[in-house]
Amino acid sequence: MANENNLPQDDNLTADPNHVAGEMADADGASTDPNMTATGAPQPEASRTDAELADLKDKYLRLAAEFENYKRRTTKERIELFKTASQELMTALLPVLDDFERARNATQATTDAAAVRESIDIIQNKLNKTLQQKGLTAMEAKGGDFDADLHEAITQIPAPSDDLKGKIVDVVEQGYYLGDKVIRHAKVVLGQ
Repeated sequence: MANENNLPQDDNLTADPNHVAGEMADADGASTDPNMTATGAPQPEASRTDAELADLKDKYLRLAAEFENYKRRTTKERIELFKTASQELMTALLPVLDDFERARNATQATTDAAAVRESIDIIQNKLNKTLQQKGLTAMEAKGGDFDADLHEAITQIPAPSDDLKGKIVDVVEQGYYLGDKVIRHAKVVLGQ
């Protein structure tokens, strides 16, 4: 039979019915399967695979245990952090609390309202300075435009002047920033 492409046919390329795909045939026709020994018995490949599997399983279990310990440790650290997060602020506010106690004791016997007012003003200024050092800033809202991200409209009233229409007429409750974050929205009255 002639080759279709008119090329001579190689006798070594004929199909062997005993040959398994993926195996190399020796010159004598014997199979060279890497899992077989010269006698035809399987090598201890299964025991090597089992050892590798046991090693990988051990590594996996150790890694899983280490991860569980990490989760437990970080959860404990977070709880401790939340418990002591405000400690620095409280320590900074203790002198203000002491000033309130001293002012209360000093003005207890007085009937002079100006002395009481003065002591309250001094303590309020000290409290404001302490809070500003910790990053607290008051919002400037009165007379400005309403911004829903910063302000909470309580009510609307007729504007006292034309330039206050659609603007903030009054601040009922002061809003505050802590750094750049709004921690309390200003409650405002809008002019209509």
